[in-house]
Amino acid sequence: MSEKREEFNKDNYSADSIQALEGMEHVRMRPSMYIGDVGVRGLHHLVYEVVDNSIDEALAGHCDNISVTINEDNSITTEDDGRGIPVDLHKKEGVSALEVVMTKIGAGGKFDKDSYKVSGGLHGVGVSCVNALSEHLKATVYRKGEIWEQEYERGKAMYPVKKVGETDKRGTIVTFKPDPTIFTQTLDYSYDTLASRLRELAYLNKGITIHLIDKRSVKEDGEFEGETFHSEEGLKEFIKFLDETREPLMKDVISFEGEKNGVPVEVAMIYNTSYAENLHSYVNNINTHEGGTHLSGFRRGLTHTLKKYADESGMLDKLKFDIAGDDFREGLTAIISVKVQEPQFEGQTKTKLGNREVSAAVSQSVSEMLTDYLEEHPEDAKIIVQKVILAAQARHAAQKAREMVQRKTVMSIGGLPGKLSDCSEQDPSKCEVFLVEGDSAGGTAKQGRDRAFQAILPLRGKILNVEKAMTHKVFENEEIKNIFTALGVTIGTEEDSKALNLSKLRYHKVVIMCDADIDGSHIATLILTFFFRYMKELVENGHIYIATPPLYLVKKGAKKQYAWSDQERDGIVREFGENSKIQRYKGLGEMNAEQLWDTTMNPEFRTMRIVQIENGIEADRVFSMLMGDEVPPRREFIEKNAIYANIDA
Repeated sequence: MSEKREEFNKDNYSADSIQALEGMEHVRMRPSMYIGDVGVRGLHHLVYEVVDNSIDEALAGHCDNISVTINEDNSITTEDDGRGIPVDLHKKEGVSALEVVMTKIGAGGKFDKDSYKVSGGLHGVGVSCVNALSEHLKATVYRKGEIWEQEYERGKAMYPVKKVGETDKRGTIVTFKPDPTIFTQTLDYSYDTLASRLRELAYLNKGITIHLIDKRSVKEDGEFEGETFHSEEGLKEFIKFLDETREPLMKDVISFEGEKNGVPVEVAMIYNTSYAENLHSYVNNINTHEGGTHLSGFRRGLTHTLKKYADESGMLDKLKFDIAGDDFREGLTAIISVKVQEPQFEGQTKTKLGNREVSAAVSQSVSEMLTDYLEEHPEDAKIIVQKVILAAQARHAAQKAREMVQRKTVMSIGGLPGKLSDCSEQDPSKCEVFLVEGDSAGGTAKQGRDRAFQAILPLRGKILNVEKAMTHKVFENEEIKNIFTALGVTIGTEEDSKALNLSKLRYHKVVIMCDADIDGSHIATLILTFFFRYMKELVENGHIYIATPPLYLVKKGAKKQYAWSDQERDGIVREFGENSKIQRYKGLGEMNAEQLWDTTMNPEFRTMRIVQIENGIEADRVFSMLMGDEVPPRREFIEKNAIYANIDA
């Protein structure tokens, strides 16, 4: 009966499948409630909302090709070869279903369980939200041999849906231009940001082909810049892409795809020689940064199965202490993707899955997959268990090192690092600490700072590269111990040995201040790698900043002006005229205390960049590439990005 009903509804996807839940007058007034923010992230989110509709068609088995084009004017065109949005009359609304989808918040086939089994998108705001936040949008539908279209201005239809021709094509084309009165920060789309998300979607939905075209950039052969993303193996290929800069411990990726308790589950994983744990989880193509029941199910299934195998193998007999859950995940890269019909999201950013039934489904799937794999690949099984034993030994050593850090951290003011010049303010929300490269620059910063709320912690040379170091070596490193102690945070709880306790954080702004040269950039990247791997919560909560000292001082007579780039310097020289004197700052130590305060530390005039993780997958890959052992990918990345002054995490 259910099969017949499903088949019937596939053939009768029509106006009645579209349900209008509520009006959208609110969207333009409170856009951040719907798309997160009206900055760079929100701007790109508009594209994802439209693409999600096409992905939903693909998940339902009706779409194979999707294209996204960045036009010359930074408008976006998306096209798919799906069934086309229904255009017949919507009985309840009295207008075309296309107009309902485009102008009613929460309207769409994804709210009709018979039209779509699962769908992407967190809140179901969909393309209507994009329409509301665009100064102009045009929708063209190829459906049942006919071409239909409608245009909108800031969410309002300019004319009724009209038939404009006949066709043998099918699908939907949406072209929209974001409203500059809403997106005041920028209207410039990042090719790399869109490419990263579309690549991710291609891996998560194998068999689909996604094209990205950038009409703002023309190559030497006259073609537009662009890429095509397609994956036949899905998560298996995704793992290879993620781990291309790491050395694998086994020949092939362990992967599984199936359905448990009505929940489609797909898992891929591999062990490598690194010491980092890289778990990435998705629900209906949404990256669940905060994890949830599917991630806890994966961990439980992995730990239970590997522990049972390791016990039965006898390889743990000589170990003098117990194996912990963390030990099974050191050097592990894994992706867990589930499809849930009605996902329940929790957490600070609504990206933590709360559906309890998913945990058991994933746990059982992983347990069955791993049990079969370990039996069929005894050599790989032995390598994995040996890796787990090494991780346990390293964790035991790290625990002792961590306890030393904790003892220093929880002490009174006398336990703070000797080199730390603290501030007098006691309210952490008003305090900031500058991590400064070298004693010389640290001395200048101490003289130039405002002692009331600014603390200075000089770091001696380059800190440890945590990407290549075992955990206990990280906690034994003097500079890293000083950072932990100065910040006042502790790491490790009974439930999670890697959890960070931010309740005692002493400064809400942690500012990395290094020289504006290659060495300074390297030191800043080392510090960022440490924060990303060991204090990611600080980054996620917006506590990490990068100071931007000027590169030049241009003077002529009584006039003087600082420049942060070569272009800015040249502009000032043109303004000042001939005989302008240019001073190049090779390091912070070349500035006196007053200059450092004026340009880099004074909250009224300084420019600081907040460090944000736009894409956790890409950030993980970049840090691994830049700071890991594999040289060729790093060389290729540097050659491609050498024109840029910095790398945003």
